[in-house]
Amino acid sequence: MTQPHDLTVAEAAEAIRLERLSPVELMSSLLSRSKDMEPRLRVWVTLDEAAALEAARASADDLARSGPKGPLHGVPVGVKDIYYTASVRTTGCSPIYADFIPPYDATSVAMLKRGGGIVMGKTVTTEFACADPPPTKNPYDPAHTPGGSSSGSAVGVAAGIFPAALGSQTAGSVLRPAAYNGVVGMKPTFGRISRYGVMPVAESLDTMGFFTRSVTDAAIMLGALSGYDSNDDTSSTEPAPDYVASLAEPRPPSLGVVSAFLDRAGTEVRQHTESVIDSFRREGALVGEVSVETAFNELISAHMAVMAVEAAVTHRADFEARADDYGPRVRGLIETGIAASAVEYVQAQQTRKRFRAEAVESARRYDVLLTPSTSTPAPRDLTTTGDPAFQSPWTTAGLPAITIPSGLSESGLPLGIQLAAAPFTEERLLRAALWCEAVLDVDLKPPQV
Repeated sequence: MTQPHDLTVAEAAEAIRLERLSPVELMSSLLSRSKDMEPRLRVWVTLDEAAALEAARASADDLARSGPKGPLHGVPVGVKDIYYTASVRTTGCSPIYADFIPPYDATSVAMLKRGGGIVMGKTVTTEFACADPPPTKNPYDPAHTPGGSSSGSAVGVAAGIFPAALGSQTAGSVLRPAAYNGVVGMKPTFGRISRYGVMPVAESLDTMGFFTRSVTDAAIMLGALSGYDSNDDTSSTEPAPDYVASLAEPRPPSLGVVSAFLDRAGTEVRQHTESVIDSFRREGALVGEVSVETAFNELISAHMAVMAVEAAVTHRADFEARADDYGPRVRGLIETGIAASAVEYVQAQQTRKRFRAEAVESARRYDVLLTPSTSTPAPRDLTTTGDPAFQSPWTTAGLPAITIPSGLSESGLPLGIQLAAAPFTEERLLRAALWCEAVLDVDLKPPQV
């Protein structure tokens, strides 16, 4: 029998709308699940069970009085602890902000609530959403990294602690942990979701995203979170379509396989991805090969150079006052940015611009571009959050991307495929991802939970 904590966003929202399940019953099930899982997985920074239940009761009252507020009515969501939440601590997992209580909600949190969603609690991030390892454990094997920086959000979705969660990506902080934990992760086009009220890392790279257990749920979340925000000067005025409606009647897509990623993948991942591509081809997908002129190493170096300089600007005041309170990796990133020259920064931005033009041109020739989500399964190394090189290209180019589970490695760790598309074509990306999801027919559940 399906327990409430096993429901997807779509399933939970429908059950609540039809009064087959109350928001209080769903929250109670998730809190019970959390109580069982938290000692092993360490998903939460802040979880107030009484407040979560009170929010669920208020949601039930609203439903009885006025009907559903939106597509997420009564659905609890984990929120990465860099998103401002009014009257609830937002720490960035840093001692510098250990007691910071924002006076307002981030725009994306406000939109989540407007759609009927409930903020269940604040999830673990690596410090300031950078590279210092988190306390969160991989539910498939605690000896392997869960990825970062959105560690708690990815693990919580994988473990059934909440059906969806907010994350952010400056390099690979949504797509990588999603792949390592066997869930769906999506990073939309730069500017699609507001960044207002979210602790920044790098001004020209930070992109808001989320985690779910299905592509349909990803479409629901994107629809709830998308829209122009005058408080964010990078927010796009491009209208957001009905992403759920765009999923109707998915057809075999045209897939551009980016050869540079397969060339850099480990043997197991490369062979697995080639097998997945063969299965897509057999089911009717048109498959072609894509190559780009920008050297992979040059692109990754350019991305990191921009991230370092912009992180140094972001953290300038706090770093001058409290440098010793920074973890070693985020501190190293900031120091690298401080030492960089203006020439290096401009050259890095030029490399980004060149790659973006190539990537957009390639993406417009296919429905989606396809790569492995990561070069290897989650490393057996708790001193790292993994290599972001397979996600950074799409972040640096600002293209929308999604990862979906595609199977397990020989050691029982999740593997995924990553799809990217032209800017502001998320409906095409989601439709192709839904088709791929159906062909793969993979339903991963961590053995540890």
